Amino acid sequence: IPLSSGMILLTWQKIAPTALLYQISPSLNMEILIMLAILSTVLGGWGGLNQTQMRKILAYSSIAHMGWTVIIALINPNLTILSLMIYIITTLTLFMTLNLSSTTKIKSISNLWNKSTPMTMIVFLTLLSLGGLPPLTGFMPKWLILQELIINNNPTMAIIMALSALLNLFFYMRIIYVSSLTMFPTSNNLKHHWFFTQTKTANMIPTLTTISSMLLPLTPILIIMT
Repeated sequence: IPLSSGMILLTWQKIAPTALLYQISPSLNMEILIMLAILSTVLGGWGGLNQTQMRKILAYSSIAHMGWTVIIALINPNLTILSLMIYIITTLTLFMTLNLSSTTKIKSISNLWNKSTPMTMIVFLTLLSLGGLPPLTGFMPKWLILQELIINNNPTMAIIMALSALLNLFFYMRIIYVSSLTMFPTSNNLKHHWFFTQTKTANMIPTLTTISSMLLPLTPILIIMT
């Protein structure tokens, strides 16, 4: 499917089921939520390990992130909304960047160095944020969810969720390793190395990148709000 269609499926289409989950959260069964969360995080992390298409990787990443969103719905529904919002913003940033550069495979990200170095760095930052690597924004919902699980006497579940998140972080790191360390950018035209076409989408990317990568200092405020 086109990148724009994939972006809609992984962002906008999640709002309705998550809103329904938020409304019925008081009547949910904790054991079922735990089972669904473990299956989602493990399946999403394991399935993305052997993929080379960015759309498939992001699809499995979406499955894993929904596991994090579901598990906290009964304990703290506000964190469910926070986790979904950060995931949507981060995914929008990544899809817009990939769509602007017509990048659909891991190998294409290596060639992106020759088109625009800033766009390549945006892809790397967003991937690390999706993986939940501190001190990026994606670490914030995972940190708060793990904290809530521990406070509610679920340390075993918190450990399982944290270990399953390493699967996602591994294939994100693999993308960055393959793109930046194993393939040296080769280009004879470095004069326009830092430029790309200015469009409305391109103008939104810096703002979305800032939100999806640098919100961790606001964590104390969000803790108070939730």
